[in-house]
Amino acid sequence: MVADKVNIDPWSSNQSTDYSRIIDQFGLSDFSNITMPKPSHLHRRGIVFAHRDLDLVINAHNSNESFGVLTGLMPSGRMHLGHSMVIEQVKWFQQLGGDVTIAVADLESQATRGVGLAKGREIALQEYVANYAALGLDPQKTNVYFQSTRSVVQRLGFQLGKRTNLNEFESIYGFKGDTNLAHLQAPMVQVGDILHPQTEEYGGLRPIVVPVGVDQDPHLRLTRGIAAKSNWFNVNDNNGPGLLVGLSIQEENAEILGQQPNGRIDRNKVAEVFNGIVAKLSGLGFSDINSNPKQGTIVIPGATQRDKAKIRMKLLELERELGGMGLLAPSSTYHHFAIGLTGDKMSSSKPKTTIFLNDDVNTISKKIRKAYSGGQSTIEEHRRLGGNPDVDVAYQYMMYFFEDDDNYLAELNSDYRNGKILAGEMKQICVDKATEWMTNHIELRDQTNHLVAEFLANDSK
Repeated sequence: MVADKVNIDPWSSNQSTDYSRIIDQFGLSDFSNITMPKPSHLHRRGIVFAHRDLDLVINAHNSNESFGVLTGLMPSGRMHLGHSMVIEQVKWFQQLGGDVTIAVADLESQATRGVGLAKGREIALQEYVANYAALGLDPQKTNVYFQSTRSVVQRLGFQLGKRTNLNEFESIYGFKGDTNLAHLQAPMVQVGDILHPQTEEYGGLRPIVVPVGVDQDPHLRLTRGIAAKSNWFNVNDNNGPGLLVGLSIQEENAEILGQQPNGRIDRNKVAEVFNGIVAKLSGLGFSDINSNPKQGTIVIPGATQRDKAKIRMKLLELERELGGMGLLAPSSTYHHFAIGLTGDKMSSSKPKTTIFLNDDVNTISKKIRKAYSGGQSTIEEHRRLGGNPDVDVAYQYMMYFFEDDDNYLAELNSDYRNGKILAGEMKQICVDKATEWMTNHIELRDQTNHLVAEFLANDSK
């Protein structure tokens, strides 16, 4: 029923936290079939809870093949703890061998939030990149760029605009007739952001993973759909055994794939294309390949679902050799929202809801002491009924940000539920942990501040 649907809006401060329904409704995958190498605390605790095609990235890591990571920042406010979750994931992927690209959405910030390009650059470097360095990103393996200086991003957004329409934007984002055009253009620029690290100039064809909060999934759904619609070759299940490869005839590839302007078929070109497909697939070790140019299909009887990814990569390689874009749909991971200090969602525009990475320790201490509690109204009731760590901000912040020891965290959880730890005591534990974390972060920021310029890509220095 429509009433039961979950709405996800990348620009709203009100978001659903019914993560099971989100997985089901939007076709996300859980981690039941993924073996995570050296999982971080965000993975171990289920904070990163779902993905799309993460197996492509993990397989690349396991095979010592290249893969990339992309994230972005909006240079219009201060960096807070919620933002640090993404960087922790980016750092984890970087440590697995991924190269990192970070988009500064200065064009979007200027168009939708009124922040000038010069001011946006200042905010990006001082508020965000300086903290990225302190959080441990490697400047030698990270490229930060600005949308306004990377023309390929804007060009891709424009070129791929033909793959979508206003009806799809209304379906994905809920846009209406009164939506301003800057808001309408922003998603297509993000499509360019997400896909351009695959271009030959910026790293070549390889899996790209985008770690996001689940509220950003509309951008990933749009981008994945556009990438798939641009592909010249499709890989589908066969009616019989194996997989079926077919051609996607489009305006820009029709003549290359053998369809002449008069509608006739150039059989020599078709044969050449099919021979190219067979050659690519033979390189994967498939000996039984049934090529049928007349029907426009190739059947690989021995291929299984697990072979789809490597077949698709070979076909994208061939597409590029023939002059196409050869775009692989991006992978993505999704994390829970960190609860705000008031019990609502964190927001940079609502300072009382979050801890900023340039808050001093006294300010942090005061914020935590005033934070929403999962304790009972009296000590007696708390001792008898226990507290609820699932809604207690102090406990949640230790789980998300400040405590690395899973066993200690489990003890706190149990003791709080059993009434052994009072709400005030939980807050004091969190204050101590947060003070230690932030003191260390401030020291690291001072030590790494000189590295900020090294994060910048050549086109953004």
